[in-house]
Order: sequence, then C-alpha cells, then structure tokens
Amino acid sequence: MTAAAVTAFVLGDSGGPTAPRALTSDEANRLAVTRFLNYQAGGRAVTITVPNATGGLVITASVDYRTHTGYGVVRGTGRDTSSDGLIQWTATTVLVHPMADPPAVPPASPPASGWHSRPLQGSGMALDTSLGIALGLGSDRPENAALLPQNGAAWVGRDEVHGHRTDIMNGPDADTKAGSSDKTGASAKAGASPTVRYWIGSDGTMYRVQVGVASESQPVVFDFDDRAYVPVKPVPGATPAP
Repeated sequence: MTAAAVTAFVLGDSGGPTAPRALTSDEANRLAVTRFLNYQAGGRAVTITVPNATGGLVITASVDYRTHTGYGVVRGTGRDTSSDGLIQWTATTVLVHPMADPPAVPPASPPASGWHSRPLQGSGMALDTSLGIALGLGSDRPENAALLPQNGAAWVGRDEVHGHRTDIMNGPDADTKAGSSDKTGASAKAGASPTVRYWIGSDGTMYRVQVGVASESQPVVFDFDDRAYVPVKPVPGATPAP
C-alpha cells in the first residue's frame, strides 16, 4: 500500500473530509499515552512506507522500544530495488545486509556475516529520517495531556485501520514552522516536516502514523498491523558506526 493510497483523505462520520477541531479530554488522554503504550508492549511490528521519485521503499520490521533498535526487511518498489535486503538500526547506526531476493519477513536471528555498517544520517535522506522517527514512536512515560491541545494537537477525523476504528489526530506543533518538534515523538528534526498525524484506537493503541518528510512530496507512513512482534536480536559482533 502506498503512502498516497492511505493518506488521500481524512474521513469523518459522514465519509467526507473533516475540518480540524479541538481535542476532547478523552482524545487528549489517548494521544498522550499512545507512545507510552508502545513502550509498555516492549516493541511493535510495523510496516514503514517511504516514498520517493523512483518508486519507494517498504520496510517490514519490528521495533524494540526498550533498546531503541529496529530490524526488518527492505524491499524497493518501482525502479528502486538497490536497497533490497535486511536492515537493523539504532539512533546512530544503520546495518544493511544486501539481498537480491529478500524474504517476506526477516529471520528471527540475524545472519552472522554480510553486514555493512554506516552512520544514520541526520538529514537529507528519507530512509534514515523514517528509521529515526520509527524509534521515536515509543516513550518510557506518557505526555502531559493538558499541554497537547495548547501546543496545536487537534482531532481531524475517523477511519478504520486493519479492522480497528480509530480517531485521527494531528500531533502538537502540526501548524508551526519547520524546525519545531512534535512533542509526541515524531520530530521535525532530521528532515521531517512538523505535520505528524496519528490513527489511534479507543484504548490509545497506535495503528498508523503519517509524517511529512521535507525531501519528499508524499508522507512516510508507519502501519502498526496485526503481525506478532518478534523480539529484536542484535547482529552478531556489530559495533556502532563512528
């Protein structure tokens, strides 16, 4: 599923576009705890869709929110297949294991060899921006629900994601200039725009996040689907990039 397909419309109860409105106290509370629930769960399975002019990348991954480590399979779409393979990343390092025909899901234990290490780029690279944001979608404490509406968070519609009814909310600072940060974790730093949108269930569960990236015309989409989370095991012998 492409980013364009999942973000074309924001639907209200009537099935049409809905103008933003202030969060209710219940909505603010759910937005405040959504990243904390990811952390409490230990990790989540996520599919990251990164658009670009040549087709884009789809990363089928698990993210460990206790160790801030992600691990998954990268597949290119369209003409963009040069990055195909396995990937593991932290806030500072990206490890890639090129494969001509990568599996649908990564092996539970990463291969012992064939990895290439590089620093995670802080700006100018949509993939690295997306990887960094994915790590930031878990937090060891809830946000201050009272401050979210004051900082620009808003309700913008309802939608169904993977069979779950969700409320769609803009994160705080969604209407401020680039360079600000979304206080719920997806930062405008590292090339991300300040427009961050969350699809959140009735209990605060995060089902989708959409983030504008400065270098791309379409947003990056993080889909938290019903695949079971597989604990992330480190690449044998890997050391952080300098």
